[in-house]
Amino acid sequence: MKLASFTSGGREGFGPVRGDEVLDVSGLDGGPRDLRSMLALESDGWAWLARAAPKAQALPLGCVHLLAPVPAPRKFLGLGGNYPSHLAEARRVNLVRTPGQAWFNKQVSCVAGPHDPVHLPAISGEFDYEGELGVVIGRRCRHVRREDAMNMVAGYVVVNDLSVRDWQMRSPTHTLGKSFDTHGPFGPWMVTRDELPDPHRLRLRTWVNGELRQDGNTAEMTYRIEDMLVELTTAFTLEPGDVLATGSPAGVGGLMDPPSYLRLGDVVRVEIEGIGAIENRVIAEPLP
Repeated sequence: MKLASFTSGGREGFGPVRGDEVLDVSGLDGGPRDLRSMLALESDGWAWLARAAPKAQALPLGCVHLLAPVPAPRKFLGLGGNYPSHLAEARRVNLVRTPGQAWFNKQVSCVAGPHDPVHLPAISGEFDYEGELGVVIGRRCRHVRREDAMNMVAGYVVVNDLSVRDWQMRSPTHTLGKSFDTHGPFGPWMVTRDELPDPHRLRLRTWVNGELRQDGNTAEMTYRIEDMLVELTTAFTLEPGDVLATGSPAGVGGLMDPPSYLRLGDVVRVEIEGIGAIENRVIAEPLP
């Protein structure tokens, strides 16, 4: 199943995507009004969705504005250096990842929709893209065992982990350079876990203005999703609707020779097989 969030007629809604339509289930029968609230109900939320969907109004996808599937996640986390090909290109410029899983925060104010414009920072010329598989958490969990980890996943999204490289390198946490407003577009919808039985065998590609820049496969990931959930939940609780960006293959603009950073008017498309594609145009950052 594909689950999308959207605006239509000045209001927000969410629901299953069926062909070229989306079913607006938000609030039916007193149920949740957004996907994160539905996921928080866990099995009761899925049962409600099954009851509500047959009663829902169908809206043409072409007549709604798609939002990030979880427009307001409580956590948006990214894993750095999870593809050997990306580490290899980083080593060419003497960037070396520390041992173990290297996680960083993307502040949730960076979330943008799958087709929304993204801002070229006024303060930096080192604006870069990173196409990534995103994991949406479906159950509240702590101290997850590896054999149980995939049961904590609700589904998958396409993420562009947009990065302002000079600000990223100002701090070992990377948070500032990963969190500029609009620099976390994801979508176009959440594909539920049952639709993608093996998320570790998906082709991932990124284009800039139609030029293929990244062409990788999630099979390359050093740490699998199970490893990620064990690591994170050893430290803290993951909650329904939290989003994890799982790393990016080689081909980022900042590590090309010479570097090829994003510029005004560029269009970045990230596509993952079995999920879909997001596409975002670079516009000038609005200033006061």
